[in-house]
Amino acid sequence: MPKIFEIKDKSGRKISLSQERWTHINQEHPEVAPHIEEIKETLENPIQIKSYEFDEEVKYYYKHLKQKPLAGYLLVIVKYLNGEGFIITSYFVRNIK
Repeated sequence: MPKIFEIKDKSGRKISLSQERWTHINQEHPEVAPHIEEIKETLENPIQIKSYEFDEEVKYYYKHLKQKPLAGYLLVIVKYLNGEGFIITSYFVRNIK
């Protein structure tokens, strides 16, 4: 599957964004489409990483955004399989949960 990018997160683990997931983000969360660089920044230098209570292999990466109208947080959801991370989706949220 073609990759849009592959990056190392704050802890040195590889995370990739596939073409299929980028298409999903563009269709379901089009407001995120112009912010691919912020997605990378969120993975490299998140303000917080939280675990998903129903799957310990899923992590929520958050980055604070100050610019209007997007003030709030960019959330990037990553699933880890065999030590490698794959972006599931990304969207904007008002608060860290």
